[in-house]
Amino acid sequence: MVAFTKGHGTGNDFVIIEDVDGELDLTVTQVQALCDRNFGVGGDGVLRVVRSAAIPEGAAALAEEPDAEWFMDYRNADGSIAEMCGNGIRVFAHYLLRAGLATIESGSTLPIGTRAGVRDVMRSESGYQVDLGLWKLAGGEPLARAAGLSVPRPGLGIDLGNPHVVVALASDDELAELDLNPTPVLDPAPAEGANVEFVVPGEPLVRDGIGHVRMRVHERGVGETLSCGTGVAATALAVRHWAGSRAPHQWRVEVPGGVLGVRMFPAEDGEHVALSGPAQLVYRGEIDLV
Repeated sequence: MVAFTKGHGTGNDFVIIEDVDGELDLTVTQVQALCDRNFGVGGDGVLRVVRSAAIPEGAAALAEEPDAEWFMDYRNADGSIAEMCGNGIRVFAHYLLRAGLATIESGSTLPIGTRAGVRDVMRSESGYQVDLGLWKLAGGEPLARAAGLSVPRPGLGIDLGNPHVVVALASDDELAELDLNPTPVLDPAPAEGANVEFVVPGEPLVRDGIGHVRMRVHERGVGETLSCGTGVAATALAVRHWAGSRAPHQWRVEVPGGVLGVRMFPAEDGEHVALSGPAQLVYRGEIDLV
């Protein structure tokens, strides 16, 4: 029997497995079984809580930041490995605090290792804020085809340590009519796949100096989810890029599971983007891993 905790961030839900000493080698089949909504716990992915020093992937995190004691080993629902998860890392940090494995003092941050590098988490008014680090345009404008979309639309590639393609739509009706159960088709197709976000600007786009948009997402290796943290950040970055130099650096992004905040800010190594929002733990239990 393996103990687990179920958690979510704006409806993006996860099965959390505490494995502090790295003794558990989760297989693809086991991850798929855990995330199965009919026969397992159910979730968009698995968060394995493990010390950075206990797994090979953690060596790079400790080299980058010696205080990054904990590593977020994130797996998509299909068992594939993902580099980062913006909602997941807030839930991960919340679990560490609730389990007594870490603390975040007022004004301080908690460094967490990920396959995309170390990410710093701090408390915020809405729950937690994570510095997602540097971002960049991924290049090209792949055409996106999706069920319910009458014609292909150009997308903008955004790299946040994991790949995104953001697609602008004209209206709420277009957004509502999408069927994101089938995987959207990108042309050309990114070699490693991508999360695909479909976005509609608010009316007006900017209110009180803050940008407002609505978004739905198909997550690579998962399908449509109620929220995607890095996808929310990619969406805000793409809309700001399209809007031009006078666009704001603070955004509120509405997803089916709630609302998340995005903030772009300068750092020594370039512009960073931060994501803020809630994290909740729902229940605990035990399950057999076959």
